[in-house]
Amino acid sequence: MSVHDFTMSTIDGTAKPLSDYAGKVLLIVNTASACGLTPQYEGLEALYKANPDLVVLGFPCNQFGAQEPGTEKEIALFCETQFAVTFPLFAKIEVNGEGSDPLYAYLKAQTPGAEQGAEIGWNFAKFLVGRNGKPIARYAPRTAPSDIAADIASAIAG
Repeated sequence: MSVHDFTMSTIDGTAKPLSDYAGKVLLIVNTASACGLTPQYEGLEALYKANPDLVVLGFPCNQFGAQEPGTEKEIALFCETQFAVTFPLFAKIEVNGEGSDPLYAYLKAQTPGAEQGAEIGWNFAKFLVGRNGKPIARYAPRTAPSDIAADIASAIAG
């Protein structure tokens, strides 16, 4: 199994097989529009634009402090107008608990490191996924996107 086995709903409601990203390095992030970490959108977009072999996938989530209360349309407009986000955004999901999306259940179970299997702690947790769809690393919400640029470059290099 890999990330490529999942099909997710985009922010406009279209089914998107993640296998469409096979051969690319992925950075999967649970996002929120009204969080103290929301300015990370800027850093995520910078990484996306700087690395043609990287695709950032944003998954809005309202589980942390109700900081993503809007509709998908409102979220898309906010990301576009406030942070000029061009990376793919998906429909709102849950990342923890009984309603946890299967993609996130997989990512949490497969992530190497101390947080393996642990619940997501807050908005903007990040998962680096290799070209083969296998998770490589998990980063805490407060980890700035720029702080993982070297890991992304390494994953891209293979």
